[in-house]
This record gives sequence, C-alpha cells and structure tokens, in this order.
Amino acid sequence: MLKRISLALAITAAATLPAFAHLDPIEHGSFAAGFSHPLFGLDHILAMIAVGLWAAMQGGRAIWLVPAAFVGTMALGFVAAIVGMPLPFVEPVILASVIFIGIAIALALPVPTGAVAAMVGFFAFFHGHAHGGELGEAGAWQFAIGFVIATGVLHAVGIGAGLCFGRFGGKALSRLAGAATALGGLWLAFGA
Repeated sequence: MLKRISLALAITAAATLPAFAHLDPIEHGSFAAGFSHPLFGLDHILAMIAVGLWAAMQGGRAIWLVPAAFVGTMALGFVAAIVGMPLPFVEPVILASVIFIGIAIALALPVPTGAVAAMVGFFAFFHGHAHGGELGEAGAWQFAIGFVIATGVLHAVGIGAGLCFGRFGGKALSRLAGAATALGGLWLAFGA
C-alpha cells in the first residue's frame, strides 16, 4: 500500500510542474500580476470556485466563514513562502485540493462548518505558498492584494453558482458540479 501511495505521489509531482504563464509585474504592475495569478491556472480556478460552491452548499455562516478561512490561511502560506519557509508537495497538494473538494461536494458530505473551514484552510496554505513562490519581481504587498481579490472573486462565483444551483435544482446540480471539479482535478493530475 505504501509503495502505491509513494508511486502515485511521485507521478503526481512529476506531472504538476508549475505554469509560468503569468503577467510580468515589471510590464503590468505587481497588483495586476497578483490579480491574474490565480486566473491563469486551471487548478487554482477550480479549487477556488469549488470552495465557494461548498460554502454555498453548507449555507448559513459557512457562506462567509469558509471563504474567509481560505483567504486568511492562503495569506499565511504566502508569507511563509516569501520568508523562505520550505513546504514540500505544494503542487500535488493543490491538485489534491481540487479533487478532494470536488468529491466532498459531489458526495454532499454532512461536515460541520468549522471542519469545512479547517479543511479548505489546510489546502489554502499550499495555494498561498505557491503564490509566494512565484512572486518574482513583483512587490509583495501589491501582488498579495491582487491575488486575494481575485480569490475572493472566484469564491463569489462559486457561491453564486451554488446558490443558483440550490434554488433551481436542489443539491443535484451542485453535486454534479463537484463531480466535474474532481474529474477536472484528476485530468490535471494525470491527463494534462
């Protein structure tokens, strides 16, 4: 069993090299580079929209608590990266976040809001570390403000979709979107 897990992690790590198709902060400014950063990676887009979708499925205070936990912990991961704290398996954990959150939505797991916030917070630290690891020439504060706002927008898209799905199709449409998210994560991990 341990050999299979190690092999799966090794294959995932080899298949998930970071994409450097981001805006140049010197040419476009640090804020624009930060804002665009989550928008140029399908793994980030899927995970952040899924966080909003999961929050909407939970309802109540989860609608603001779950995304806030993600953004706050993502900021901590960013700071950890810019101060030089090493973190292994950043890209594989980011892909795992897409798959895990997608599956959790598809299964409509009855998880307390605090636990959902903790789970997305765990993954958010890795997302933030990835942002910090690709800071390059950008000014840290402007870059951070940019990617925090973009993340909030993606969460809002997920919340809006989840609320619409809930209104017009119950949990079935959200669960279908979760399954599609998980499949997208698997495709990124093994097929892209």
